[in-house]
Amino acid sequence: MRTIRATRPEIPSYEDYIKEISSVWDEGALTNNGPKVQRYRSQLADHLGTDNVDVFVNGHSALVTAIKAMDLPEGGEVLTSPFTFVSTTNAIIQCGLTPVFCDIGENYNISLSSIERNLTDKSCAIITPHIFGIPCDVKAIDEIAQKHGLKVIYDAAQAFGTKIGGKSICQFGDATMFSTHAIKVFNSIEGGILVYKDEKVRDFINLFRNFGISYEDGGDVRICGINAKMNEFQAAMGLLNLVNTDRIIEKRKTLADHYIERLSEIDGITPYAYKEGISYNYAYFPVKIDPSVLGISREELFEGLKDRGIGTRKLYNVLTCDFSFYKNKGFRRDTEYAQKVTGICLDLPMYSDLTFDDIDYICEMIKECGKGGN
Repeated sequence: MRTIRATRPEIPSYEDYIKEISSVWDEGALTNNGPKVQRYRSQLADHLGTDNVDVFVNGHSALVTAIKAMDLPEGGEVLTSPFTFVSTTNAIIQCGLTPVFCDIGENYNISLSSIERNLTDKSCAIITPHIFGIPCDVKAIDEIAQKHGLKVIYDAAQAFGTKIGGKSICQFGDATMFSTHAIKVFNSIEGGILVYKDEKVRDFINLFRNFGISYEDGGDVRICGINAKMNEFQAAMGLLNLVNTDRIIEKRKTLADHYIERLSEIDGITPYAYKEGISYNYAYFPVKIDPSVLGISREELFEGLKDRGIGTRKLYNVLTCDFSFYKNKGFRRDTEYAQKVTGICLDLPMYSDLTFDDIDYICEMIKECGKGGN
């Protein structure tokens, strides 16, 4: 039976990676801001167009650092989307803040009207993802933030390479976190990137990601920090993958275009409507399913494609506010449409090794499932 995975990592050749890491044995540095980490940070700064960038062992630690750097009030309310990976919500809680779960719009991102409905005098920040690599309405969010004195932190874990009007998505908000986890468009095995607007927080970030230790003060611990340092092997992977990222995104765009063309033949399946003026990274390929038209539910399609060797993902079939840890904590929620989307959204395979022939097969199998071929 033919097998098509739901996702697969973008990686350089084995030979290139071995060549890149061979110098580690000569330099004798594995971590603690080694030469590859320094070179990687420098190349990211050039790629992203900002000097205010740092790298971390993973995206979650970068997001926690971003929140801590904003010096938000203890217990302050944070407007956020629950249609996301749980890291977003966990980071808010771990920083002593109170999540307010807003609804989402047709683009899967936080709803502007829901933000407005849920503002109170305790609101201190908007912390929300650019889900699936699809950007939020950053201009409108900035206007709301300016009007109400809110900080804006974007969880852009899935959005490396996304641009608005030719500007990197990290140019918006007070801080942006990218994840470079293995399955992202751009990866460093595991890893995170933090871009921040105010260079005054640089010292805090450098301290916080290394236990709060200040070597300029003889090793004094100035703040209560964490261990979030990236190592040389991660940086080596990042260095090799960074040069290929634009090519990979362009390939993914051609695949997305082919999906859209083929899915136009199938009633009941709606892909995201990509907009002019935005350069997407095509990190995922989410579709919404109308069971009344397709003839089967999202769950039945998921199982039918699985039986035919096609992996898909039900992202996100549980809102973070509905996980057992969060459900009965009394957090405010305004999630009517988000709740609906959890039952109709399916992520189809998307990675640069995918072929047009694979997509043709996937679409034919969707048709077959929809005709009752389970």
